[in-house]
Amino acid sequence: MRQRNDTRAEIRAVALELFAEKGFGKTSLREIADRLGITKAALYYHFPAKTDLLRELVQPLLDDVAALLDAAERADERDPRAFLGDYFDAISRNRTVFMVLLNDIGTLEELGLVTEIFAWRGRVHGVLLGPDPTAVDEVRATVATGGLQDAAILAADPSPEVRQAAVEAACRALSS
Repeated sequence: MRQRNDTRAEIRAVALELFAEKGFGKTSLREIADRLGITKAALYYHFPAKTDLLRELVQPLLDDVAALLDAAERADERDPRAFLGDYFDAISRNRTVFMVLLNDIGTLEELGLVTEIFAWRGRVHGVLLGPDPTAVDEVRATVATGGLQDAAILAADPSPEVRQAAVEAACRALSS
């Protein structure tokens, strides 16, 4: 007999696999239940809606980045290179969830995450640029962080060399 926590974990794992494979919008709760060999009612017991399931999958990514940003904003001195390395690691750890969100952008709106993602980006830029950045600084930070995120997401198992190359490229993009 499955324990409740084990079933939730199994549901999350299978859902993440299917969402990554087919997309959030094209995956049904029936497919998730069938793959697990449980009834749809059993799935609803754990997750009343598909968005509840996705929210639970996305939360570790949000928590990971929030913790990173909180620590960076509290630091007495800011080290952009170290922050970018930590940011790469956070995105890489959560790459599958990030890919699910990017492959089905409508899910961001469905979960009410668009505002949160823009606030997150603003905080990342604040850590990298400090107060009152110029428009040119903002562009550089966008290129640096966007490229870094893409590298972290696209590298299925990033080596230390890939991480270092991504951080170096992001640092170059930031420099004037």
